[in-house]
Amino acid sequence: FWDFLILFFCLPVVIFNEITKKRLLGDVSCRIVPFMEVSSLGVTTFSLCALGIDRFHAATSPQASTRPIEQCQSIIAKLAVIWVGSMTLSVPEILLWQLARDTSSVSGVVTEFCTMKPSSNLPESIYSLVLTYQNARMWWYFGCYFCLPVLFTVSCQLVTRRVRGPDKKSESRGAKQGQSEGHLNCTIIALTVIYGLCTTPENVCNIVVAYMSPDVSKQTLDLLNLINQFFLFFKCSVTPVLLLCLCRPLGQAFMDCCCCCCEGCGPDTTSSESSADSKLKTEMSSSIFFDKPRETPPPLLALGTPC
Repeated sequence: FWDFLILFFCLPVVIFNEITKKRLLGDVSCRIVPFMEVSSLGVTTFSLCALGIDRFHAATSPQASTRPIEQCQSIIAKLAVIWVGSMTLSVPEILLWQLARDTSSVSGVVTEFCTMKPSSNLPESIYSLVLTYQNARMWWYFGCYFCLPVLFTVSCQLVTRRVRGPDKKSESRGAKQGQSEGHLNCTIIALTVIYGLCTTPENVCNIVVAYMSPDVSKQTLDLLNLINQFFLFFKCSVTPVLLLCLCRPLGQAFMDCCCCCCEGCGPDTTSSESSADSKLKTEMSSSIFFDKPRETPPPLLALGTPC
């Protein structure tokens, strides 16, 4: 759902800015778009960590075959912690960015762009915190949103394989369960690989630009920023498709929902509806001819006949 929000809100704003050199929604988009993008990284990071912990518990549970299904309230609570935590850590992005304008010396055209510069109207304490965040943003970005999910997922997978390695008899007894666990592990690994590949260019660019910023022109910085956003949009597009393809129960449930929404994909539902309509018509017709429905069987059934 968060990937959908990124594609629905942030992608049109970026495309509009690249085509018209005007910022859609002005200063609001300069603050909201980075906030949503960093929140997306946080949601993916903490979701991968939560999935790694869940796979570890599933592998080390003494009664893995009889493990109860997690309650919906527990899942919602975990999702709330992940989302609220990600959005809380991304709040400094709102205070860090602001809209700037530049006039071309050749054509005189005014272009709008977003710059990373805290507003001087902020209180002194908040202004100092935002400056501290700006100075540490590169390494915080690299450590929390890149190293943490990759190392955490790899560690959980290695520990899980080591724990489940000697327990081959239980795997042979529950072959179907082991196969489903293998599919889930492959899904988590694939999500981590896609996430790592899509966030690597941005982290490399941030580190290189931080130490070579005087030698890099503004056009190059804008191009690198556009490439980084392209990889983020690519991740948001690929992740749901990857989930639906690798996680078979989720993909099957999604296809069932899509078929239910289509008119031509539900012969069973139409037949059941037609049968229900015919039953309703017969009941209505019987109510026309009879003042009261027959609640007792006819007397012929009580004569000991085969019926």
